[in-house]
Amino acid sequence: MTDTALVVGGTRFIGRHTVEELLAHDYEVAIFNRGNHENPFADDDRVTHVEGDRKDETALRAAKLSVGPDIVIDCVAYQPADVETATEVFADVDGYVYISSGASYATEEIPKREGETPLESCTDEQAVDDSHETYGNRKAEGDRAVFAAAEDGATATAVRPCIVYGPHDYTERLDYWIDRVLTHDRVVVPGDGQNLWHRAYVEDVASALRIVAERGEPGAAYNVGDRRALTLRETLETIADVADVECEVVSASDDALAAGGLEPDDFVLYREYPHLLDTCALADLGWESTPVDEAMERTVEEHRQSDRDGSEWDPGREAEERVIGVKETL
Repeated sequence: MTDTALVVGGTRFIGRHTVEELLAHDYEVAIFNRGNHENPFADDDRVTHVEGDRKDETALRAAKLSVGPDIVIDCVAYQPADVETATEVFADVDGYVYISSGASYATEEIPKREGETPLESCTDEQAVDDSHETYGNRKAEGDRAVFAAAEDGATATAVRPCIVYGPHDYTERLDYWIDRVLTHDRVVVPGDGQNLWHRAYVEDVASALRIVAERGEPGAAYNVGDRRALTLRETLETIADVADVECEVVSASDDALAAGGLEPDDFVLYREYPHLLDTCALADLGWESTPVDEAMERTVEEHRQSDRDGSEWDPGREAEERVIGVKETL
């Protein structure tokens, strides 16, 4: 008998890959969203689209009744109340999975571990905010809503990805660096390039969501990230290798960056203190990570076919050229 999955969201990035993952494992799939974004499955008769606002509890209950899901993957729960409502509506499904975030961790530890590393606190004001500054607080409170629902008998779990990358990434964070490597033979990185911000390949996040829905322990949270974490320098070198281009990584100290009017934080995916998630609990469920070279090759290939260039993250090439000029004179 075929199982049915309901994906809340399901059209843009993580949700899109999750639908593809579920289809590849013979699920009947329905997506529930407002229809504000292009539906890549519009012509796929294996995917049903239920239109509605996930913040409308009546619409959420109607979606449950029409779809009758065995599992639910919640891709667009950005406020704790979203999770509280969803875990109540889907309290009796076989598995409800909330997409949380590595940003929910409050303490800088290497690595960050589920059940050990403390979570961010969340005030009433933060819980209803939409700003980037409260993102980790809201995600952590959503985790606590999952824990509470599980205590009440719901088969609810959470998955905490670090920075997600891969095909169709609308954030364009990694696209900035891919574009730099493909466009220029010298690319500036802050510091020595050894800074580490753990990332997760989107197809691996999708498989993690399915596996946790099927096998996860109620009330548990699972980190997800690449098995091999790359430094920023290694990331650029890997991009160049899979793209078969030559690119020199130019490391720049704070003083060298200042010559171009730049600071380390002007560069996307730069993080001074390492961010690394322990993924052993997820691996214990049978999850496997795609080798990073393979993941990056797929990412670069799709980038070349897209119109994304990460320009919104661009600190300014002229400023970088001034930094390179300073480096050459030293």
